[in-house]
Amino acid sequence: MDTPPPRPAASPKTLVFVVTEDWFFASHFLPLAQAAVAMGLTVAVVTRVRDHRALIEATGARVVHLEAERSSLNPMAAGYAAGQLAGILKALKADIVHCIALRAILVGGTAAAMAGIPARVYALTGLGLLGARADATGRLSRLALRGLIRGPLASKKTRFLFENPDDARALGLDPADATVTLVGGAGVDPDAFAPRPLPPAPPLRVALVARMLWSKGVDTAVAAVRLARADGVAVELSLYGAPDPSNRRAIPEATLREWSGDGITWHGATADVAGAYAAHHVACLPSRGGEGLPRTLLEAAACGRALLTTDVPGCRTLVRDGIEGLVVPPDDPAALAAALTRLAADPRLVARLGDAARRRIREGGFTETAVSRAVCAIYAELIA
Repeated sequence: MDTPPPRPAASPKTLVFVVTEDWFFASHFLPLAQAAVAMGLTVAVVTRVRDHRALIEATGARVVHLEAERSSLNPMAAGYAAGQLAGILKALKADIVHCIALRAILVGGTAAAMAGIPARVYALTGLGLLGARADATGRLSRLALRGLIRGPLASKKTRFLFENPDDARALGLDPADATVTLVGGAGVDPDAFAPRPLPPAPPLRVALVARMLWSKGVDTAVAAVRLARADGVAVELSLYGAPDPSNRRAIPEATLREWSGDGITWHGATADVAGAYAAHHVACLPSRGGEGLPRTLLEAAACGRALLTTDVPGCRTLVRDGIEGLVVPPDDPAALAAALTRLAADPRLVARLGDAARRRIREGGFTETAVSRAVCAIYAELIA
């Protein structure tokens, strides 16, 4: 049974989250803010505010606006943002600074150092292109990042949150180290994504719910479905998601429209993820890498759907091949088509994988409550 997060023994302290976008915090971290408030912390969220201020403030947290473009790699812009943020942290009298995702860690860690705040939590939600690239540039970039995060941005009271052990090792950290905590992504509420009966088959109905980015392997899924259908397999693919205009890897809307047809449909963004999975048998995410622990797979698993993904960090952390789903090499439409063919021919396998995926969420530490409990324990340690 889940236990409530620990309460600090001392007087209330101030926890400041640093995250580049308010929508990202609202979609992933509201339960963590609620848990921090419940344990007696004063909570603030520093972010670029667009449409989600009220949703974040409903947790009891204060929202402070900081304009910063998350896709910008300009050191001057990052330095300016860090200087602004350092002033905000001092004004808030922050005791703990919790930086979420890579750019927030670089900017927030610099600001925390400037403001003289040693208690820092760095939450890596994936390494993005730095994690996906296997060439010399990727290796050198990871080496430079390791030197920063473990060097000038670190203190004796810095704690690291990772969503998969591969990312910890990529930064030269042992997942078993006392400063490292592995969490089940942002966690998911299994009661909000209750399983529904599988739809009739054939055809095998496959859903890909994600931002429409090349890095998510959307084109790989399209190519695989076309291959399978050319071989006579009854399979259909539904794409749910919108291009992210601030992401350089966004798939043009014109391309998504061109892909629609012959068993493939792009639906655009959806606010009803559970409903989307209810109408499908399988959740597919053929990521090319750089993931932390994809929320779309957590939600699909909670819905009791078989998972079809690739052998990359984060995805393989949740999905064990042949247990909760099928795992294929990244960027391999033929292997993905073969997996679709196997699932289409075996409805009992599809149902068994979905049942196991649901158990994995409840028993494997992937619930919101489990994640909040682990992170709040770090807060309690830092302010003890």
